[in-house]
Amino acid sequence: MRIMLHVAMDTEKTNQLVLDGTMGSTIQEILAKLKPEAAYFHPANGRRGFTLVIDAPDGATLPSLAEPFWLQLGATVEVVPVMNAEELGVGLSRLG
Repeated sequence: MRIMLHVAMDTEKTNQLVLDGTMGSTIQEILAKLKPEAAYFHPANGRRGFTLVIDAPDGATLPSLAEPFWLQLGATVEVVPVMNAEELGVGLSRLG
């Protein structure tokens, strides 16, 4: 199950992480745990944000994916199921 996580971090909370020098290590720790296929960093609704693509084994993985962002970054998290071109082809072939 491939999913895309859109993360918008709380500005006040992440300002403190930037000021105390732990923002980079916090992000690296989360990425090392989640092992995303891709990670893109960008503004998100006027906040610091990023988008991750993760191949999760099943839906039960979702809480463990979102919790680090809520707990450590005060973030909002949007989860979007996605597929690559090969998976789209398989899905379309099942239409009959």
